[in-house]
Amino acid sequence: MRGYPDIRNVVVAFLLWMAFAHGASATGVESAKDLRIDPVPCVTAVAANDDDKTIDLCGALIDNEKTEKADRIRALIGRGAAYGHKDNTDRAIADYSVALQLDPSLASTFNARGELWRKKGDRPKALADFGAALKLNPDHFIAKANYKSLALELERLGALKAVAGKPSFNCATARRAVEKAICANPEFADLDREINAAYIRSSGDIQNPIEKRTLQRGQEEFIARRNAEFGRPGYNLQQEMKKRLQELNGTDGY
Repeated sequence: MRGYPDIRNVVVAFLLWMAFAHGASATGVESAKDLRIDPVPCVTAVAANDDDKTIDLCGALIDNEKTEKADRIRALIGRGAAYGHKDNTDRAIADYSVALQLDPSLASTFNARGELWRKKGDRPKALADFGAALKLNPDHFIAKANYKSLALELERLGALKAVAGKPSFNCATARRAVEKAICANPEFADLDREINAAYIRSSGDIQNPIEKRTLQRGQEEFIARRNAEFGRPGYNLQQEMKKRLQELNGTDGY
């Protein structure tokens, strides 16, 4: 789930407030030096969803040594969101990280950075950021949804890793040549396990006894043919296993 709109709203609200507090306004007669410490151009670009101007104008605010801390933080968040929209993930993470160093109480920024870590494939860092966001704000619904979905994903990946390269039967008791070949090849083993899982799932979905028996007969015939024809000229075990898996899952299931 993307958190950018959440971050953008925070940026706009805070920067507008700061611009009001400063009584700042950008006019054509102001010097370039004054414009660089005026938060209005930055917040205007963020509010207009103009990522290029946001990067330029908020960057000027960030780089100016006279910029107040609060303005710099919000400019970092605004520019980070813009970089994220442009798929410049590393630069976005860098801006969010600096903002969090300056103010570690920003729940939405933790969530936004977590989404970027997840995009990069660094799930542990993503989960840590989602967790940090929830610790700061237990009611942050975006962070809550992100944390839950990532936790389930990690759980599923852990389960898949545990059975990777293992067939549906016990290799220690394998006697047939085809069974030994399946045990010796991780790809064959995964296919065998997937075929067995698809068969069990399909069987459970069928209520009609005749259809259930037809499915069972098809599975028995596949295994019998596999056992009898393996090793013979022209028989391709991998091809036949993929074909059977497709039959069980449906035309678009594999």
